[in-house]
Amino acid sequence: MESALRSTLVAWLRADPILADLVNAIGEEGPAAASPPRIAIVASASADWSNKSHAGREIRLALELVGRGDDPAETGVLAARIEQRIATLAPQQAGYRVVVTQFLRSRVERRARSMRAVLLEYRFLLIETE
Repeated sequence: MESALRSTLVAWLRADPILADLVNAIGEEGPAAASPPRIAIVASASADWSNKSHAGREIRLALELVGRGDDPAETGVLAARIEQRIATLAPQQAGYRVVVTQFLRSRVERRARSMRAVLLEYRFLLIETE
């Protein structure tokens, strides 16, 4: 379910017309060739969250937004849009249901050459439906 959720999230973010206009790449792991701004799933981990009748997973996932510029508001706007988009992910997916989507924390850092990075961490609880 972890791989399926990762693929679903990438597709969901790519399908957003606002993000599509504002970022150069959205993918799993950092697309090194893409210039900022870009979004990537940089880490995920899962644990058992099954019950007596269904397999389940608790998945913790981190997305990284890398932007460029001196104005932190630019990456802030993109980070807010990512949060809004994830909050609207449909619960029913192919093969599983998202029972809980929970924002955990974010971290912002300034990097060399006017780069800024925002790390967004989430927790998802999934139940297998097939």
